Parts: sequence; structure tokens; C-alpha cells
Amino acid sequence: MSERAPTICVVDDDAAARSSLRLLLKSLGLNAVAYDKAAAFLAGYDPAQPGCLLLDIRMPGMSGLELQQELNRRGTISPVIFITGHGDVAMAVEAMQHGAFDFLQKPFREQELLNRVQKALDRDRAVRDQLRGHEAMQLRLETLTPREREVLEAVAKGGSNKVIAHELGISQRTVEIHRGRVMQKMNAESLAQLVHMATALGITHLAPKDAGAPRRP
Repeated sequence: MSERAPTICVVDDDAAARSSLRLLLKSLGLNAVAYDKAAAFLAGYDPAQPGCLLLDIRMPGMSGLELQQELNRRGTISPVIFITGHGDVAMAVEAMQHGAFDFLQKPFREQELLNRVQKALDRDRAVRDQLRGHEAMQLRLETLTPREREVLEAVAKGGSNKVIAHELGISQRTVEIHRGRVMQKMNAESLAQLVHMATALGITHLAPKDAGAPRRP
């Protein structure tokens, strides 16, 4: 399935500003949709849609800041760029502290806006790629047998085949076989890559088979 094209969502109660922003973005081949209020945007909000948000910081009803807080509660990853008036810089700083990607103070140059939007789209793409990679690793992890999972955990801890064999009560040859299968199933090209995957998945400790058994340093 091909990746969905990014969409810039403009939320601004000022009809002229809203239309101007949408037309500017579309003139450069960017997909843009505009909403006159936060509620209208939330009604059709799709967290799986790549892109970024351009929010007016002051709007009647739900403000841009309140919309940001609602999106944070929903766990959105789409970068938010606030559009602010002269007296709204303190509010914009507060928004940045709550995870906003950037803010633009009116009046701004078109190129400045486009530069910020492009950086936001780059960030969104990078985050989504990272999440997809993590999900793929998690799915591969779930194909491991319980014993293979134990071997992976031990490898992530830095254990040698000899130490792992002692901890699990199996032969070194059996450890080698399991380790090879783990490498294959996790699609790891090297031990370093396998350890990196394990770290990314939060696999850092091995629960000993027998807490009372002697263990080597």
C-alpha cells in the first residue's frame, strides 16, 4: 500500500486568513484543508493522516491552545505550528512548552511559513517512520518462541554463548542455534543491530531461570 500524502490542516476563524493560507499551500502542490473552528477539525480528525497543523492561537469557542491540549490527550503526533498576533508571544511560548513544533508571528513572509511547514512535515515523516519501524520489530519479536526470547534477552544483557548456556541450563551449541534463529526472525544483519533492536524494544534484562543458581560475572 502506498503511503498517504501529507495534509496540512489550517484551523483559523478568520475567513480571509484561512483562505489565503490554504491557497498558498495548494499553489506549491501541498495538500491543504481549512477549518473555521476547532470543533469542525476534531469532528473529522484522523490521527493516521500524515502532515501538520497550522493553528490560530486565538479563536472563539475552543482556542488554539485548548485544541493543542485536546490533541495531546489523544496522543497525536502531528506537529503543530501556531500562528500568533503581536500580543500572543507569551502564549506561544507556553504552547511550545506543551509540545508545539513552532510558532509564527503575524505578519510573516510566505517563504518563512513554507520553511516552517516543510520542517514540520519532515519531522512528522521521521516520527511516523520510526513508529512503523518499531511496530515491525514488535511483530517480529512476537514470532520468537519463549526460549528464543530468553536468548535474546540474554544477548541484550551482553552475555556470551557460554554464560547464556550456563544461565539457561542448555548447551552452547543449543544457544548458537537459538541465537541464529533469533537473528533470522528479527531480520538482524549483525549482533550489534540485534542488540540495538532489543534496546529499542525495552529488552534489557534477563530473569534468571533459578534465582538461587550461581551466576558468573
